[in-house]
Amino acid sequence: MDRLSTSGQAALTPPGITSPAEWQTRIDLAACYRLCARFGWDDGIYTHISAAVAGEPGHYLINPFGFRFDEIRASNLVKVDRSGNIVCRSQHTVNKAGFALHGAVHAARPDAACVMHLHNPNAIAVGMQGPGLQPLSPYALRFYGELAYHDYEGLDMTPAEQARLTANLARHPAMLLRNHGSMTIGRTIAEAFVLMQTLDQACRVQLLAQSACMPLRQPSEAVCRKAQRELVGDGSPEGQLEWPALLRQLDATTPTYRT
Repeated sequence: MDRLSTSGQAALTPPGITSPAEWQTRIDLAACYRLCARFGWDDGIYTHISAAVAGEPGHYLINPFGFRFDEIRASNLVKVDRSGNIVCRSQHTVNKAGFALHGAVHAARPDAACVMHLHNPNAIAVGMQGPGLQPLSPYALRFYGELAYHDYEGLDMTPAEQARLTANLARHPAMLLRNHGSMTIGRTIAEAFVLMQTLDQACRVQLLAQSACMPLRQPSEAVCRKAQRELVGDGSPEGQLEWPALLRQLDATTPTYRT
C-alpha cells in the first residue's frame, strides 16, 4: 500500500503501513507528541508515548530514539512488539529500556490504546509529596479515587518491577510515579492526552495553592465523590470534543505532523 487517504487528502506512507487505521493512529500519535512539546511536557529526547496498532495484537507505535517531540511525524514513528523489538522497516532505533514500562502496561491492560509517560515537572513535584494529589480543584476531582501511585525504583525497569507497577496501576486511568513522573492510559490517544492535560493542571493548581503558605480547603468526601461522577459522565472515552480542536490548532501552525 503506497498511499492512504486521510481527511480527503492522499498521504505518502513509509513501508510497513498495513492499513488506513494504522496511518490514522500514526497521525494522532504524532499530534500527541507535538502537543506535548507545545505544552512544555517534553524532556529532550526522553520519555515516550505509545499506541496500539489496530488489528495487530502485540504491535505498538513509539517515537524513534534521539528525536525531540516536536520532530515526530506520522511516518517516522516506529512499530515494535511487546519487548520493544522493531517489527517494521525503519531507519531509526528505539529506546527498548524506555519501552519496558509501556510494554508492561499494554500487556496488562487490553483497554490501553495509548500509554503516555512524561517527566512533567508539576506531576513530579506533587508525586514527591507524601499525600500526593489532593482534592483541591475540579481538575484533581476528576481523579478522586482513581489515581494510582508507584514508588521510584531506579532507571532500569526489571520484570519484577513491571509486575509491581501494573499491580499498583490496576484499572486506574492515571498514575503518579513518585520522584519520577506521570502516566495516563487512554482507550484512545485523545483520551490519554486529555487525561494528562487534566492531571498536569491538577498538579499545577495544587502547587500554586501551596505556594501561598495558607490553610487549604477541601470539599467534603460526599462532594468529591459526586463531582468525580459528574466529571466522568457516562464513562465514554474522554477527549472526543477536545481532540478535533487541538488538531485544528496544530494544523494552523505545524501541520507537518501528518506527513
